[in-house]
Amino acid sequence: MPGFTAYMGLLDIGQPKEGETLVVAAATGPVGATVGQIGKLKGCRVVGVAGGAEKCRHAIEVLGFDVCLDHHADDFAEQLVKACPKGIDIYYENVGGKVFDAVLPLLNTSARIPVCGLVSSYNATELPPGPDRLPLLMATVLKKRIRLQGFIIAQDYGHRIHEFRRRWGNG
Repeated sequence: MPGFTAYMGLLDIGQPKEGETLVVAAATGPVGATVGQIGKLKGCRVVGVAGGAEKCRHAIEVLGFDVCLDHHADDFAEQLVKACPKGIDIYYENVGGKVFDAVLPLLNTSARIPVCGLVSSYNATELPPGPDRLPLLMATVLKKRIRLQGFIIAQDYGHRIHEFRRRWGNG
């Protein structure tokens, strides 16, 4: 299922084009790792986000990401700015929280955001502390004409599993 989630979310919603910058949250997880590799096959510059130096090393050395940033770093947002000098065209979201907060101002006009999870808030019982960021999000989506689309793989794409299996084997 992770490969199918990565494939459909990136290709159907993200619609990567050669030369674009793709940022992938949870880059070394099963979905993120696959998203990054598909992005590389499509000619994207792939920037991973992971938790820790070892995971980032794995993303670069084993998975072939161009860059990987540790979201635990105190200067994570600044590192992301440096890693994405031309902005972000696609952000594959499955984490939420401070990673999304750092990504939002870097999104280019017509950026695409496939959302398949929000692991940072799965156990939340209340809104995060701080100011309401919804107005900023909505204004950014409008001004930059961003496509932000959530999906549940089995419900939204289950009918296309045979297409995926034909393309990648196993059926």
